[in-house]
Amino acid sequence: MEKKEILGLVAKKLRIHALKMTSKAGSGHPTTCMSMAELAACLFFDEMQYNINDPFDWANDELVLSKGHAAPILWAAYAEAGIIPIEDLMNLRKINSPLEGHPTPRMKWIKAATGSLGQGLSVGVGMAAALKLAKSPRKVYVVMGDGECAEGSVWEAANTASYLNLDNLYAIVDINRLAQSEATMHGFDLAAYERKFKAFGWEVIKIDGHKVAGILQAFTDARKSRGPTALLAKTIKGKGVSFLEDKNGWHGKPLNQEDLQKALDMLGPMPDLDAKQFVRKPDKVKGPGFSKEFDFKKNIYSKDTATRRAYGNALVNLGKADIRVVSIDGDVKNSTYAEDFFKAFPKRSFQGYIAEQNMVGMGIGMAAKGFIPFMATFSAFLGRAHDQIRMAAYSNSNIKLAGSHAGISIGADGPSQMGLEDLAIFTPIPGCAVLYPCDAYSAEACVESMARYNGMAYIRTTRPATPLLYDKKEKFSIGGSKVLKESKKDAVTVIAAGITVFEALKAYEELKAEGIFIRIIDAYSINPLDKDNIINQVASAGKKAVVVEDHYAVGGLGSAVASVLGGKAEFIHLAVKDLPRSGKPEELMDKYGISASHIVEAVKKLA
Repeated sequence: MEKKEILGLVAKKLRIHALKMTSKAGSGHPTTCMSMAELAACLFFDEMQYNINDPFDWANDELVLSKGHAAPILWAAYAEAGIIPIEDLMNLRKINSPLEGHPTPRMKWIKAATGSLGQGLSVGVGMAAALKLAKSPRKVYVVMGDGECAEGSVWEAANTASYLNLDNLYAIVDINRLAQSEATMHGFDLAAYERKFKAFGWEVIKIDGHKVAGILQAFTDARKSRGPTALLAKTIKGKGVSFLEDKNGWHGKPLNQEDLQKALDMLGPMPDLDAKQFVRKPDKVKGPGFSKEFDFKKNIYSKDTATRRAYGNALVNLGKADIRVVSIDGDVKNSTYAEDFFKAFPKRSFQGYIAEQNMVGMGIGMAAKGFIPFMATFSAFLGRAHDQIRMAAYSNSNIKLAGSHAGISIGADGPSQMGLEDLAIFTPIPGCAVLYPCDAYSAEACVESMARYNGMAYIRTTRPATPLLYDKKEKFSIGGSKVLKESKKDAVTVIAAGITVFEALKAYEELKAEGIFIRIIDAYSINPLDKDNIINQVASAGKKAVVVEDHYAVGGLGSAVASVLGGKAEFIHLAVKDLPRSGKPEELMDKYGISASHIVEAVKKLA
């Protein structure tokens, strides 16, 4: 039997599995699976090389299913390859099954969660860049839908892939014309997609996505490319079943038992073919030899230093200590001081330019290959990548983000540059560490803790220089806090982080001169919060507390403290509660109610 006939039978098996799985589950997207059956058959049983016993083998090619709603056919391909038992397919979407409605790493072969459309190509860019960095000959295949090509993040990724000359990256676009509610923007106009990809510097190959011989030839031709390649596959949604083919209204709609039987009769019997024998076993590939141990050394400071400056210093020291550390920049490295890492480690440095969505998606891809990406931009701009950050959490991604120029304390640049919502982006995410240090030593220690932490972490840094409060030996563990001022006479506990720690210390001196004593806590770890220490400190200091932060009133430190105190203490929350404007840092902090004088006023109300 010829190869094209064999792969055609494999495609038929995948279609049948997808129909049966979704009908059994009572939900899912069978028609979008059916359009890509030949593409999946050619990828998994001829083109790609992988070790079915080890999803993390550096010899494996990588696949990202960006059109994540086609998960059933992905699970079917894994089953036919021998990675999971065939009978497990009937557990699709069950609460105790790793075969979820859209791919997540609960299924161990999934390196990044997909399903929020438009993100897979960025992940693929990160994986491909990681393979290049590790000097691996392996390739990355990203299967995309035509509908998601309306997302701007796709073109951010396409731009970066071309800029990085990623000839090991292939985008396979399943152009089946129909999106969820209506036809896509370009329908079957493959020339429109071709113009777009070519405009971003990609090689383009147009194919009939149901003709196996043409698909195989396209992959052969793509291997000759000197840059990233897009395979534009014209397909039919619902292919193989006449009452589904190219029909609107079937997206996300499984077949009932009567329609399922009609569809299976049209497709014919399940082929008696063992697809496992056609999986291409890879040659051995030597990995980069990562070590999880590293020796981090801090810098020595002798004067007031901005925490953003300390972040840059710490990043360089991490780069010296651990070859897994890479830096991705959003064209602000001279402000975040990531530029020092770029100078020291140019091969491990990646300029993402002003494309924050792709920056984060690329970081997810690099983390999936074992690197530890640190991504930095102004905290205000991370809002653009909120969905990528959210999906990173579902990917269990070990990415690290730094947001500089936080809060109104940046001064005259004005409100568009002031990160006042960033804590609210990160603190709701389970398992995401959120750190907000106040001085250079604590900033460096927090960067070290982030690197050692297995999971997503965010550090918020300040633009102005701040005094040195701690020393080089001080540890700042995730989930900790520091008590800076304490006495038996304390009437109120003031809880602060970052720039407002120093406002609290100013207030302490003023109140002390009046005979009023306050306890001060540096709550540098906002998530997880040091709950026990805060509860105990507030309880022993009159059960009264003031929280002061350079952030909007919802979603930051105040919200976190309020949730743990739970009405057990009188509580005043000082935060930015109006839309700010340009001005000097000290003017702005006073105008918007977070300066020392406002802390003094709040304490006196409680005391």
